[in-house]
Amino acid sequence: MDVFEAVAEPNRRTLLDALADGERTAGELVAVLPGLTQPTVSRHLRVLREVGLVEVRPQAQRRIYALRADGLVAIDDWIERFRRYWTGHLDALERHLERRHGEADG
Repeated sequence: MDVFEAVAEPNRRTLLDALADGERTAGELVAVLPGLTQPTVSRHLRVLREVGLVEVRPQAQRRIYALRADGLVAIDDWIERFRRYWTGHLDALERHLERRHGEADG
């Protein structure tokens, strides 16, 4: 499985959203998805860990999860092509609106 397949699953995106606010324990992440069992959430976390989107470290009896910024590089690289597309279109829209506004004033 790759990063894109991993984030295609809505529950995994929910877990990533929760981790965007900072580190969370496994128990806190289970609570984020109350409709899922603990083993199911653990499987989702394992997938996210295997594709490099999250990391885990033990702390006494708890497991602490955190985002791995470098894991998001592949997604950011892919999105970059579209970011440039939208920037160009938004710039063109801004010029169009400025021209229309100038015509309305004149």
